[in-house]
Amino acid sequence: MELREYYRAIRAMEESIQQPWVITVSFTTGDGGRAGVMTEVSRATAAKMIVESRARLASDDEASEYRESIRESRQRIEQEEAKKRVQVTLISEGDLRRLRESAEK
Repeated sequence: MELREYYRAIRAMEESIQQPWVITVSFTTGDGGRAGVMTEVSRATAAKMIVESRARLASDDEASEYRESIRESRQRIEQEEAKKRVQVTLISEGDLRRLRESAEK
């Protein structure tokens, strides 16, 4: 492919993509790329990957499933991090009484 045609194809593909961020699904490539890997990329990166036959745009269903799985993973990680931050302090009954008495005064 001639260089001008290459960049013309990338620009045309980029203009055809409506969203600024899209989900792509990779193809198997000779340099070790694995098929079926979903990634959220910019419109420009997606256009380049499509023109180079390295990926395709994900369908709406695939994209929504991918985003939902990312949302669930993020939520699970945030919950695990929150568990690590919880601090518990044990105090004796005597100390509790003293705290209550000082709070009442």
